[in-house]
Amino acid sequence: MWSFILAVCLLLSTPGPGVLSLAGVGAAFGYRHGVRYLIGLFIGTNVVALGVITGLAALMLAEPGIRVALTLISAGYLLWLAFRIAFAGAKIAFIERPEPPGIRGGLLLQAVNPKAYVVNTTLFSGFVFWADHPALEMTAKLIILNVLWISIHIIWLWVGVTLQRMNLAPKVQRTINVGMALAMLVVVAMASLGSMT
Repeated sequence: MWSFILAVCLLLSTPGPGVLSLAGVGAAFGYRHGVRYLIGLFIGTNVVALGVITGLAALMLAEPGIRVALTLISAGYLLWLAFRIAFAGAKIAFIERPEPPGIRGGLLLQAVNPKAYVVNTTLFSGFVFWADHPALEMTAKLIILNVLWISIHIIWLWVGVTLQRMNLAPKVQRTINVGMALAMLVVVAMASLGSMT
């Protein structure tokens, strides 16, 4: 079980589309709107987890045409998101939007987030610790995953809000935006390659 907990912490702490966009919403719109977006991400990640647990995701991704289409849609959306982050200018907002994305935005992001599928598949198909009780194990994994997921995402929201309050020099803010966009591109590429094999 401890290896599962360690894997959850490592996999969720790395920058991906969910945490980066959450930090961006926090930076651009503050805690209140950030929490709404966090709720959407939370619902979305649990929908993905249930899809992985029930085998629905594997069934859909087993069809090459569907897998390629979903990968292209995901990659296209996340590339657009990375572009918006990189060119947000000299203001840390990770993503510049006229209005906060809200619950629906968080839910939609997780639906097309290849990292969410890769992480959930890794966590729920590996790290067996109660082989004789699979239903109990899946329930325990969901509880552990959600507790750690919420904690880590709240930290990322705090990071976004804190960075905005620091009133950093425009060049530093621009550098942070580009760095976060590049980090997102690396994670998306790795997750997309993993889902294609």
